[in-house]
Amino acid sequence: MKKDVLIIGAGGVAQVVAHKCAQNNDVLGEIHIASRTLSKCEAILESVREKGAMKVEGVLKAHQVDAMDTAAVAQLIRDTGAQIVINVGSAFVNMYVLDACIETGAAYIDTAIHEDPAKICETPPWYANYEWKKRDLCAEKGITAILGAGFDPGVVNAFARFAIDQMDEVKSIDIVDINAGSHGKYFATNFDPEINFREFTGTVYYWEDQQWKETSMFASGKDWDLPVVGTQRTYQSGHDEVHSLSANYPQADVRFWMGFGEHYINVFTVLQSLGLLSEQPVTTAEGLEVVPLKVVKAVLPDPSSLAPDYTGKTCIGDLVKGVKDGEEVEMFVYNVADHKDAYNEVGSQGISYTAGVPPVAAAMLVASGEWDAKTMKNVEELDPKPFFTILDEIGLPTRVKDAKGDRPWNA
Repeated sequence: MKKDVLIIGAGGVAQVVAHKCAQNNDVLGEIHIASRTLSKCEAILESVREKGAMKVEGVLKAHQVDAMDTAAVAQLIRDTGAQIVINVGSAFVNMYVLDACIETGAAYIDTAIHEDPAKICETPPWYANYEWKKRDLCAEKGITAILGAGFDPGVVNAFARFAIDQMDEVKSIDIVDINAGSHGKYFATNFDPEINFREFTGTVYYWEDQQWKETSMFASGKDWDLPVVGTQRTYQSGHDEVHSLSANYPQADVRFWMGFGEHYINVFTVLQSLGLLSEQPVTTAEGLEVVPLKVVKAVLPDPSSLAPDYTGKTCIGDLVKGVKDGEEVEMFVYNVADHKDAYNEVGSQGISYTAGVPPVAAAMLVASGEWDAKTMKNVEELDPKPFFTILDEIGLPTRVKDAKGDRPWNA
């Protein structure tokens, strides 16, 4: 049975979600998209029409809504009849949209942990400060809520579960995120600059020896030799998936590593040293109150504008170590995506593509019933195999590298 979808957000990831929903509207039915700026929603739907993305003839409709207004979102869900809400708006809106889904009975899917605009870097486990507080209510009302169903978090959580299911004991999960592409700009972020910088200006929390530990950004570096993209320098970073994987696999060390070039680090360091990445308002000599981080966001390129000239590939995966039949084993589960291929297909760059395809796969599994959990789940709490099957079909194939070689996950 088809299930109609409401997409919240109108950025680069939302564009990917809209295209992929359209390509699979024999499963997902009517497609609605809403944000504060109606024209952005209409532009995304026009790109869907231009690409001829609709698999079967159906509804494509844009709406205006303030996603931080729970009552308005709930009314839109009722008006559209949407049964699945894919929230790819700012992480600031998560709890408002989740509450609207709980009120109306719609399934909820997001791609990141909720953030409070006034705070940077919450105490761990971050999910417990917001979404998990609604877990019992979701179970009581039979509401399906799938948290962090992008790529990281999301697919990398499923990678971890897949590897761990083939081991007797898990010892460590190291998530590695490499963007080996080039956008040709002097400096830009691949997604919302405000969210991007907020990730890296707080304490880096990681899980080791069954306890939370702390470091600072760029303090811990490591080189990884990876498929396709080769040897890449990474730095330990705080990230969403560490907060749920550590809860579900407390016996394992859980760390997140992201690739950065020297140029990014230098620019970031200057901006931070000057106080330009602060979320706290300051007053100018003219008496204007401004938030430095929002000013930096305003002057940087819109991430969606990077897509036409982006070249190169991404490689994101999990190195999972453990024990099987008394022997130490390790498995690298990963995906490689191409920026130019993403642009040719949906008009977005590869980072948006890897973030936008997975929630559509999750929505398809909710529609089929396989992931219609009737409660709140993080991705690693769900069977990864049907997820990988759909991802293989719609653009993000999963591969495995271990003692048996480098192969498709189901080979």
